[in-house]
Amino acid sequence: MQLLVSAININEAKEAKEGGADILDVKNPKEGSLGANFPWIIKEISDYADNKIIVSTTIGDVPYKPGTVSLAALGSAVSGSNYVKVGLYGTKNYDEALDVMNAVVKTIKDYNKNITVVSCGYADAYKIGSVLPEEIPRVAKDSNSDIAMLDTYIKDGHRLTDHMTTQQLEEFVQKSHDYGLKVALAGSVNKTDVTMLKRINCDIMGVRGCVCTHGDRNNGTINRELVQDLKDNI
Repeated sequence: MQLLVSAININEAKEAKEGGADILDVKNPKEGSLGANFPWIIKEISDYADNKIIVSTTIGDVPYKPGTVSLAALGSAVSGSNYVKVGLYGTKNYDEALDVMNAVVKTIKDYNKNITVVSCGYADAYKIGSVLPEEIPRVAKDSNSDIAMLDTYIKDGHRLTDHMTTQQLEEFVQKSHDYGLKVALAGSVNKTDVTMLKRINCDIMGVRGCVCTHGDRNNGTINRELVQDLKDNI
């Protein structure tokens, strides 16, 4: 299982890398769960990574606007991302989510077929009216995305496992794997979840808060010792 750590700037990216992260994720928590960061920040982190570590970028908790989202995805790719993550927030069902992801995949693969596209849904979709998590593997498969992912949208202390049972998460992983997709799981997960995530064959564990000082995803900063401790547990 790989460890993805979400950084907001170059200093945090360095801490994540030195701590042993497998994937440097670039996001902006001020703009939401999968809030998009700025092109120059992505480029700075990509230049630092120098193709020696994967750079992933969130492009936002996106609306149901395939054209707008496609342009954001292309901006992420041009800025140096290896992975482009799309938070399917404004898509209310499978059809809308597929429209968005079809447009993103075409845009990204036309630009560079080696860039990985991530279809990301929310475990708490039932609270926000977004496409349900059980639809995400099919959306990812039918759009030719590479990874199916779940996160949580509302960051109020509730975790991935508060919204979905272990059995539901295992079914999500199994369905995605049956479709030939990798799986990333996030949403306030921490080292107490490592055993469960490995048991259900999760491919990528995504974190931020648990490797930040004071466990605070918004006001804390990534600490390499906390990253190393989590990596050691994995």
